[in-house]
Amino acid sequence: MSQEEENVASDSDGPPEQNQNEDDEGGVIFILEKASLEAGKVGKNYQLLNCDDHGNFLRKHKRDPAQYRPDIVHQALLAILDSPLNKAGRLKALYVKTDKNVLIQVNPHIRIPRTFKRFCGLMVQLLQKLSIRATNGSDKLLRVVKQPVTRHLPVGARRVGMSFSAPKVVQLKDYVAAAGLKSTTIFVVGAMAHGKIEADYLDDFVAVSEFPLSAACCIGRICNALELQWGIL
Repeated sequence: MSQEEENVASDSDGPPEQNQNEDDEGGVIFILEKASLEAGKVGKNYQLLNCDDHGNFLRKHKRDPAQYRPDIVHQALLAILDSPLNKAGRLKALYVKTDKNVLIQVNPHIRIPRTFKRFCGLMVQLLQKLSIRATNGSDKLLRVVKQPVTRHLPVGARRVGMSFSAPKVVQLKDYVAAAGLKSTTIFVVGAMAHGKIEADYLDDFVAVSEFPLSAACCIGRICNALELQWGIL
């Protein structure tokens, strides 16, 4: 069993409890947009390209190393999956859309590798095999799925994009409270180093601070607001 496979076992305490009738409780779906997840052949092996390890390789191929930041999506995934929100079973779905238009579905029960090196190995394996199964079962914990992401989203759920450049700044606890306890909201967060998300499927576009925030920090604010809303400690 490889180290990567060991680190994607589902939670040893079992999956978060899910309400059989999803209409009885609210939930959240996260979409991480423009994630830098690209495998490249460096020497004899395929590696997940990143600015720290492959700066010379990227410049040689006339690419900007500053754009290759898979650490951003790694931190964002850990922020979501480690949250009390997920442990309470409120995370209904999680998707990662790469800047190469690959759409990845992430099972909320996955244990993402804690170290960046192992995360990179797992992502290369996923991009080559298109799915990663749990070591203690047949569930697919990561898989590449068909575009567009909207085909996988529940009808009627509000789709909210997050960006520092959004036209309005909101107090998140008030924003999520207005949606109601039983609603499912979709939050779209950019996972790239620079720029903003450009998704044509959004219902609203907001900022959660007067200052630029990292993806992980923005996600932390969203999770905290929803945890307060649903009384999750």
